[in-house]
Amino acid sequence: MTRRWRYIGYLRPIIYTFDISVICLVAIRLLELDIIESVYFCIFHALAWVILSLKTNYYEVYRFTKISRILSLAFEQFFIFSLLVFFYLTIYKGFDLEVVEIFKLLILSYITILGFKLSVNFLLKRYRKFYNGNLRKTIIIGDNLRTHQLKSFFNQNPEFGYKFLKMFCTKGKDDYLEQSFKYVIENGVDEIYCSMAELTQEQINTVVNFADNNLRVLKFLPDTKDIYAKQLKVDYYGYLPILSLRQIPIEEPFNQFIKRSFDFIFSLLVVVIILSWLTPLVAILIKLESKGPVFFKQKRNGLNYREFVCFKFRSMRPNTEVETEWVKPSDDRVTKIGKFIRKTSIDELPQFYNVLLGDMSVVGPRPHPVSHTEMFVGKIDKFMVRHFVKPGITGLAQVSGYRGEIETDKDIINRVKYDIFYLENWSVFLDIKIVLMTIFNAFKGDKKAY
Repeated sequence: MTRRWRYIGYLRPIIYTFDISVICLVAIRLLELDIIESVYFCIFHALAWVILSLKTNYYEVYRFTKISRILSLAFEQFFIFSLLVFFYLTIYKGFDLEVVEIFKLLILSYITILGFKLSVNFLLKRYRKFYNGNLRKTIIIGDNLRTHQLKSFFNQNPEFGYKFLKMFCTKGKDDYLEQSFKYVIENGVDEIYCSMAELTQEQINTVVNFADNNLRVLKFLPDTKDIYAKQLKVDYYGYLPILSLRQIPIEEPFNQFIKRSFDFIFSLLVVVIILSWLTPLVAILIKLESKGPVFFKQKRNGLNYREFVCFKFRSMRPNTEVETEWVKPSDDRVTKIGKFIRKTSIDELPQFYNVLLGDMSVVGPRPHPVSHTEMFVGKIDKFMVRHFVKPGITGLAQVSGYRGEIETDKDIINRVKYDIFYLENWSVFLDIKIVLMTIFNAFKGDKKAY
């Protein structure tokens, strides 16, 4: 039950860094700026480039994006950025520059940036076409003109990296959905494409629930204009409109870069400023009270349902029930120092090491032990949607009152609802708000922190 990673490693952050570096380095080289001027120039133009790219969607380039679209985005980005550069150099009178020099700077920067972008796009297509890398397995549910056009698109454009496996005909078969679901699981299918014309509303709901609970990307081929009235994202594969059901902001390349940067910087500060001196102190107190390791390590499910080892300060005496039983009020397994560090959430701080390693995020759905996850997967609808993003040290559900022990089904159902709301409405400001609420709750004391 896995979902393939959508991007090749650190390619996107490398592109961002390359673009900004070119702008700054070329300017410093051609304009012969001193140290102070260089710092001012780089800060202003790096921020301007990043903010502008959010507005122009300059980095919103996917495997099915046409070259003409890439060039159109680049022209818009370069044109507006050029205006900003002239504005900055006009206001900052410390620069005594010729217009020719400014144009030389801009043209050289843009040629380098666009050349790199097109080269990456070309190499990725070659990689998919000739080396079968970065592929997404797909199936189609439906048998009509549009589904056959989509099938042809997949088969005739291997450079886009879609590996078409099978088309499921809906006519004359009652169990085609069950067959398609079984096929998806057995063959590790990444994306499911459905024809809206051949499914009833009940069947659409069934497919949606299956995709959510099994971490599969679900997209639709529209059949009537009515569907465009809904809040769905429309992409074009060639000339075919394709609808995406769920928008996850964190999956956008630039948002991933921003969130990972926030996670890394914030976690590094916590490790250096707090954990560097707190860890030895807590370790001594834990060792003085009970035998056993300082850190508690437990396997949990993270992004794409992948298992990872989660770190915490040990707050209980070693016991065999830790993997299966929630901690309850006045639990005799919890040590005296354990009660304190759990009440103040100090026991969670080692998870900042997990964030630095890339297994977790500062904010996100809280990861459950593997045994608990396996119990909830078949019991709670849409539970698996939580695994579309990295798990967090804290989360929206936790600051909203759904932390700790799951006492009733209502607790886990509401936790999942908050987690889905978070991943569909993510923003940097929401992350900051959740962090501040977490700190406030730690000082105030949470009644479910036991």
